[in-house]
Amino acid sequence: MLTLPVIANSFLHTLYNLTDTYWLGRLGTEALAAINLVTPVQNIVINFGGGLTTAASVLMAQYVGANRRKDAAALLSQVFTCAIGFALVCAGLISALTPALVSWLGADGEVARQAVSYLRVVILDMPFLFTVNLFQALRQSQGDTLRPMLVNVFGILVNLALDPLLMVVFRLGAFGAGLATVLAKAVPAAIAFWLMIKPDSDIRLRRDMMRPTAPNVRQILRIGLPTSLGGSAMQFGFLLMSRSVFAYGSSAMAAYGIGNKINGLISLPSNGIGSATAIIVGQNMGAGQPRRAEKGYLMAMASAVAFLLVGGIILSRPAVSEAMVRVFSNEEDVVAMAADFLSLMAFWCFTNGVYNCTTGLFHGTGHTEITMLSDASRLWVYRFATLYVCAELLHLGVRSVWLSVVVSNGIAAAVLLVLYLCGLWKKNRVK
Repeated sequence: MLTLPVIANSFLHTLYNLTDTYWLGRLGTEALAAINLVTPVQNIVINFGGGLTTAASVLMAQYVGANRRKDAAALLSQVFTCAIGFALVCAGLISALTPALVSWLGADGEVARQAVSYLRVVILDMPFLFTVNLFQALRQSQGDTLRPMLVNVFGILVNLALDPLLMVVFRLGAFGAGLATVLAKAVPAAIAFWLMIKPDSDIRLRRDMMRPTAPNVRQILRIGLPTSLGGSAMQFGFLLMSRSVFAYGSSAMAAYGIGNKINGLISLPSNGIGSATAIIVGQNMGAGQPRRAEKGYLMAMASAVAFLLVGGIILSRPAVSEAMVRVFSNEEDVVAMAADFLSLMAFWCFTNGVYNCTTGLFHGTGHTEITMLSDASRLWVYRFATLYVCAELLHLGVRSVWLSVVVSNGIAAAVLLVLYLCGLWKKNRVK
């Protein structure tokens, strides 16, 4: 009941990127490479701010479990103030620094021009995105994963209509993709804000509680800051990965982006089950039921691994992976590289089930410092070490990137599983 709406909601978010990728693929490799090159810049900001909504979700779930609903309302209001302020500041800074960032990433010519125009407009969706994410955290903390999904349906419908209109009809290219995303995110954000201020709920946005208080700020920082740092470090690692891939050319960059986005679809069930795990663990720990929390985690992980193992074997078949890639590109060199990348990731994607569910366990108990270290190590240690060995010592070319992704995900999942077995999650960090 918790997982299916979360999966559907994540699918709707993924459709934003997939729709952009589909239409940009019709416009050419340069446009597709441009958007894939700068997407990690946007994701760094999203993940840093995401620490705020992660803290809100964890704390509110435990407050609901402990029946501390007034504390949950105060936390929601103060996180909203912090999140919107952060979004506005970051949007202004990134917009000003965009040309320098694109140049540092190694782009020039048409790819650079489209990358700058896309990033400068799409970064403006930050306030809308954080509003929707906070609404999602509020509802999920109370066990309602359906309403956030329904709210996001309106946004994806707008995006599906605006993408071809702005990119193809009005010939705005990558700029049109960014503008369509911003306008589409504004719709669910307006709905989410209205639902969060409705007076018929005791956990809602309240003007008299929006001024941050020292105890709540400490709680938010203790739970949210590790998630922010870990997520941002991971996304900065993705940014450097994009720079490494771009060294192999625009076709490799386009293939890398297509493979990642399709892999995002494959991983949706695992991500959804991981989010549900955090909710179940958080509510049970707040209610003083650690054994039931652990039972929920183990059942969730078994379900995720089984689903991804079967699905991954099917999707890793060359004929299947190539057919999926051809939806987004018809250029043979791009198709060949993307299909190879996708086949490899799909076969080993069951490790994501372990990683996502164990991350949910540690999030639910407030141990976000563990997931921070895990996220950072996955990119900065395991992935770059594997990339160096495969590229510099084994001379495997662009396939070094594909192998580094798979190996690093597997090692990170194994390390988190060992930490679970050590029992570190049993000490609840929410007060």
